[in-house]
Amino acid sequence: MPTYAYACKSCGHRFDAVQSFSEPTLVECPQCEGPLRKEYGSIGVTFNGSGFYRTDSRAGGSSSVSASATPASSASSSSTTSAPASAG
Repeated sequence: MPTYAYACKSCGHRFDAVQSFSEPTLVECPQCEGPLRKEYGSIGVTFNGSGFYRTDSRAGGSSSVSASATPASSASSSSTTSAPASAG
């Protein structure tokens, strides 16, 4: 069930309510009985990695994967070089 954030227009009280989609929106503040408004935030979903973009399925996409693997291997060698320096 989704969690909705509400804020009172009168007293500023903020709270979350777990409600099903079929339940009506809350309209009254539980503290002062003033009018409520729903608060909308950013969506907590991000798409990371390959396969989410139109260009990922093209034939040229494999060269970008090998190009991204090259800096990663050089970054791991530089991190092993810096590890003894910071340990010593």
